Amino acid sequence: MAKNQHRFDPTVIREYDIRGVVGRTLSTDDAYAVGRGFATVLREAGGRKAAVGYDGRLSSPAMEAAVVEGLRDGGVAALRVGLGPTPMLYFAVHSLELDGGVMVTGSHNPADYNGFKMMLGKGAFYGAAIRRIAEIAAAGAYAGGPRGSAEDRPVLTTYVDRLLRDYRGRRPLTVAWDAGNGAAGEAMAQLTARLPGKHVMLHQTIDGRFPNHHPDPTVPENLIDLQAKVAEVQADLGIAFDGDGDRIGVIDGKGRILWGDQLLVLFAREVLADRPGAIVIADVKASQVLFDEIARAGGQPLMWRTGHSLIKAKMAETGAPLAGEMSGHIFFADRYYGFDDALYAAVRILGIASRAGESLAAMRDGLPQVINTPELRFACSDVRKFEVVGEVAKRLGQAGADVSDIDGVRVRTADGWWLLRASNTQDVLVARCESKTPAGLDRLKAALAAELAASGIALPKF
Repeated sequence: MAKNQHRFDPTVIREYDIRGVVGRTLSTDDAYAVGRGFATVLREAGGRKAAVGYDGRLSSPAMEAAVVEGLRDGGVAALRVGLGPTPMLYFAVHSLELDGGVMVTGSHNPADYNGFKMMLGKGAFYGAAIRRIAEIAAAGAYAGGPRGSAEDRPVLTTYVDRLLRDYRGRRPLTVAWDAGNGAAGEAMAQLTARLPGKHVMLHQTIDGRFPNHHPDPTVPENLIDLQAKVAEVQADLGIAFDGDGDRIGVIDGKGRILWGDQLLVLFAREVLADRPGAIVIADVKASQVLFDEIARAGGQPLMWRTGHSLIKAKMAETGAPLAGEMSGHIFFADRYYGFDDALYAAVRILGIASRAGESLAAMRDGLPQVINTPELRFACSDVRKFEVVGEVAKRLGQAGADVSDIDGVRVRTADGWWLLRASNTQDVLVARCESKTPAGLDRLKAALAAELAASGIALPKF
């Protein structure tokens, strides 16, 4: 291989980011190639300045330094915004009016992972754009010219200032917080120090070993500490973040989880009160309750493909002021920038809870009640997972079923709906069912199992 050529392990090139296991599939050489390849793409778009941030993983400082060197060798000025959550990097690109940004983060993956999330201009960077970085590196086709500069440009304080600007509360609340030792810890500490009410923090120290629990609030076992603290201090609610602070988890005062689609109902009601008729986007895994409640609140519900980059792109295309995913990515273009920011979502849910005439638990109880399965993820090879979904879609079409094929297949019946889709980030199939009755849910699960069996796949028990 020629001097400037670099080949990534094929497993690290993902749909929404570049991510792998440090020392096995990912190295600082990869980080340098990411920086230099991204600089080339940035230069082609007329850009010359990019922000670089990093999370709290033990490998992140070295990875960040390598990205900076790659950007500089590609003729791009690197503004180093420091340690913090991914949304802080997005904020830096917007507030400093930069041409793009690179975030060194393993997101919610285990401690030995790391990776890179990017944005070009103010938009999402995914799919073919990520693959293009790998192609540039493999060919050594990097941009040349004068070497770029590097400067420290910390933005944590101004980021927290911006978060606080949209807090609209009335009565003080008691809130428990859990950063899971992730990159949101310091921002969370600064934010809560300036909010009214009583705030009790858990695991706010940034520690890339994640010594207390894994930082993924979509997994109920990772919320046990927060639920215990909510009960101990009789909190109005609890808030948790994932490893890089772009996904939120919320617990009500009774210790129950509010999932992403339930949160989005509350956010949609607030946004639509000011923007009647606006589009609100949610991914295909969301409850039918959400889409019905958006319409009931005077909005236009839009079901879209799962994936934070895909949702952001659809928001930009449609002008939607709000979007969300079951995974806890919440996107506000209402009074904010349109990217997924769990700390900002926390500020907005605190405002809603403190202005309401009832508790968050009561608001949750007021939602239409349905019965649904958890999101089921089961192994299926990268190639076969798409084939299976295609086979199922074909049979359903021939049978005249009521099917949405926006992202996989979402099938509506008199009992409710079931979903089957191929993950864009893992070798897995994803399934979910929802009904108003236990018997209906059993029938939906049976229908899903029958379709999978016809393609030679056994549905795990759930």
